[in-house]
Amino acid sequence: MLKKLLSSLYILVIVAMAAATFIEKWRGTDFAHAAVYSAWWFVALWALLAAAAVAYIVRRRVRRPSVLALHLALLLILAGALATHVSGERGMVHLRCGVAVDAYSVIGRDGGIEERKLPFTMRLDTFDIRYHDGTEAEADYVSKFTVTDGGVATEAEVSMNNIYTHRSMRFYQADYDRDRLGSTLAVNYDPWGIPLTYAGYGLLFLSLLWTLVDPRGAYRRLLRSPLLRRGVLSLLAVTAFSTGAGAVKVLPKETADKFGRLYMLYDNRVCPVQTFAVDFTKKLYGSSSYKGFTAEQVLTGFIFYGDEWGAEPVVRVKSGALKDALQLPRYCSVNTFFNQMLGGYILGPYVQEYYQGQQDEFHKHVADIDDRLMMVMNLRRGTLLKVFPVTAGGKTTWYAPTDNLDGVAVDSLHRKYMQGVFSLVYQEVLAGNIAHVDAIFDKMLKYQQVNGGSSLPTGAQVEAERVYNAVPFATILFMVNLTAGVLLVAFAIYFMVRGNGNNGRNGSIGKTAKVANVAGVAVSVVSLAALTACLALRWVAGGRVPMANGYETMLVMAWSVMLLSLVVCRRFRIIVPFGLLMSGFFLLVSHINYMNPQITHVMPVLQSPLLSVHVSVIMMSFALLSLTFVCGVTALLLRLIRGRNAPGIDVQTDSLALLSRLLLYPAVALLAVGVFVGAVWANVSWGTYWSWDAKEVWGLVTLLVYAVAVHEASLPFLRRPVGFHLFMVLAFLTIIMTYFGVNYFLGGMHSYA
Repeated sequence: MLKKLLSSLYILVIVAMAAATFIEKWRGTDFAHAAVYSAWWFVALWALLAAAAVAYIVRRRVRRPSVLALHLALLLILAGALATHVSGERGMVHLRCGVAVDAYSVIGRDGGIEERKLPFTMRLDTFDIRYHDGTEAEADYVSKFTVTDGGVATEAEVSMNNIYTHRSMRFYQADYDRDRLGSTLAVNYDPWGIPLTYAGYGLLFLSLLWTLVDPRGAYRRLLRSPLLRRGVLSLLAVTAFSTGAGAVKVLPKETADKFGRLYMLYDNRVCPVQTFAVDFTKKLYGSSSYKGFTAEQVLTGFIFYGDEWGAEPVVRVKSGALKDALQLPRYCSVNTFFNQMLGGYILGPYVQEYYQGQQDEFHKHVADIDDRLMMVMNLRRGTLLKVFPVTAGGKTTWYAPTDNLDGVAVDSLHRKYMQGVFSLVYQEVLAGNIAHVDAIFDKMLKYQQVNGGSSLPTGAQVEAERVYNAVPFATILFMVNLTAGVLLVAFAIYFMVRGNGNNGRNGSIGKTAKVANVAGVAVSVVSLAALTACLALRWVAGGRVPMANGYETMLVMAWSVMLLSLVVCRRFRIIVPFGLLMSGFFLLVSHINYMNPQITHVMPVLQSPLLSVHVSVIMMSFALLSLTFVCGVTALLLRLIRGRNAPGIDVQTDSLALLSRLLLYPAVALLAVGVFVGAVWANVSWGTYWSWDAKEVWGLVTLLVYAVAVHEASLPFLRRPVGFHLFMVLAFLTIIMTYFGVNYFLGGMHSYA
């Protein structure tokens, strides 16, 4: 009875949290918090779950210290959350320069704004926005103020990820006045909840490690499994295993490359023009080259040979409603969309309808084409080519040749150069004086180096970015890994079926399996090395750890899967095909259009070392759990193909279950660490370690679901290999929801990742 009650409460908590994320999507954040997260019944549900869990542990007479410490940590975290809910208080204090403030505002229980007195006064001295050099991308927000308490004045400072604490009151940078003479700080007073919660986090980290190394724990028992000692997994592993250019005019490749080596302000970042050229060509054509022409040749073609390139079929049209309705070919020219006989810009009326609210599939395709055509038009007007830096007063600003320079601190000679150099290049291009064009590009580079100040990237960053742009790592690796993974997993299943339980140790099957295994390891090693180079180049070029958006986390997850599969492949060689398959899938996901591969500056709140720990640990956990998913699918397919009474089928499914469990325990531990490191980061950045954002909620749901799988002693169906594998396959749906469902449907604060 107690176990049924505990199971029911556990399921109710998970269902309530999952449902709340959809309620928030449909009814708004305030409604979801009032109806679920802050409701008395939700708090009571957690309290009942905690009480039932304690009663069950007492009834089961659990004495394992590591297990008791783990569950005590969870109780401390819940107690801290309750203390925060009951006694904690959050509000806002608005400061203006030179004005003393002794109160802050909170939202009362009736939803109205109430004022609370501060036990001291605060006066804003300065507020400053710091930018990345040469750009308008914010690097930090800094409020400097004076705290006067009992006649003693103390200078204080708050910025993103840097809080200030006074009398147990913590202050965080939240907003600022647009005249930059005022700043809004979040106030958090939580003297009981934070200590209890942090104590729970600390004990949780220690107990998770303890459960993995405890000689009498469940994980160490798995490592002593007879299947593992007999090497069944290793035996099972033996069964695994430019076209010619057209007539369109272009600059010579070497000359276009010189233009690509110039710098420009693009996407609020100073980078080589080559980066813009690659993105421009990909956006238009879907590839970084066109008919054997480099991206730089395509870009300069549109700049200097606009009429010829306007007639070139370089605009890729996606299959769908627009293509069918207008009977468009797969590739169109820019001129296709400008037809005087049909009234000029043929997409104009549909674009207007899109912005008036008609956003069906047809109108979305229209908006996509319109966005790309406007990019071409703006390029030809020169507004995108911000290649001229002006440094004055220690600040560098980048201008395009068509920008209005009135009021800009630049002398007439430089002004004339900025406004006329592209016309000069155009004349030399028309005259065919390519040597003169080369000389002008060289002088433009020197001009940038002299006037670019500290906004220019370093030589190492430039070279790293140029190599990164030149090699389509994700595209190549997803095709290689996915193809190799599918083939090797198919071979593994085929050999298992043909081997009739003897694991293919005899005859040609065994020899072929060994060759397949060696090939799989070789592909994994080369692929891991290439992806490591890709991440390293991106790290150097961007000047930050590449873990700040969805594209980068997909690359990191693929890297983690391959690394893990190679680390354990000597003992569990069957994991190599699984690693290739899942890494190929993650790289494929990174390759799709929904993820932006551009290297960008990150928002100030993400500039924290805790972000790297939070993301990398969770990605490692997801990588391990993805391998348990493949184990489950493989085992279920084997039973489906061979039948449940086939010779050796039990050994194979048991072996895969053992491998899956060996991956599961560290995966759950890493996921728990990642979730709660994220909570610490949130508390440092926003003043609350848990805000019930959709990503946070689904991360917790994923943790709770996978935590079920380590409780096989209490859940008999998990002791049966088929039941365990089926559960692991279904549990993977929570990861898909956490990563993709939140990002592309539910949204929220974490939708950038």
